[in-house]
Amino acid sequence: MKLKYILLLLTPALLLASGAEGHGATDIIPRTINFLIFAAILYYLVAEPAKQFYLGRKSSIATQLDSIQVKLRESSNKKESAQQKVEEAKATARVLIETAKKEAVLLGEKIASDVTIEIENLEKSFNDKVSIEKRKMTRSVVTEILDEMFKEGSISLDKDEIVTIVNKKVA
Repeated sequence: MKLKYILLLLTPALLLASGAEGHGATDIIPRTINFLIFAAILYYLVAEPAKQFYLGRKSSIATQLDSIQVKLRESSNKKESAQQKVEEAKATARVLIETAKKEAVLLGEKIASDVTIEIENLEKSFNDKVSIEKRKMTRSVVTEILDEMFKEGSISLDKDEIVTIVNKKVA
């Protein structure tokens, strides 16, 4: 393969070689040898550093690629972790909402129960006060009637009449 390339490089030199006067075909051979020596020296001096540069560049690109892949994996892991945390937070939020709803229902029931008990107590208290007031009114009316009867003194009534009068006043 290398020989083909060298021959391809030499072909234009051979074809364009001038046949100057006084110079024969013998001039092309030393020039070709000089060119081959120059190419060999150039290859000897440049080939190894070029290979090293190429291999170094190749390894640095591979290192960078590996570094990028590591970072990509880390960011993928962080993304998955963040998504898991979001899902956990959503689940926790759902649980908290359900708990809050249950607590609201229980609190509402407790308040309703307390209000019902308070209303019953108020009704009892009201009924007791009404009963007490009725008794007071009955006593005051009875006292008033009795005082009238005793003040007049001249009226004589028997027990049945007194009870009838008292009942009329009270009713």
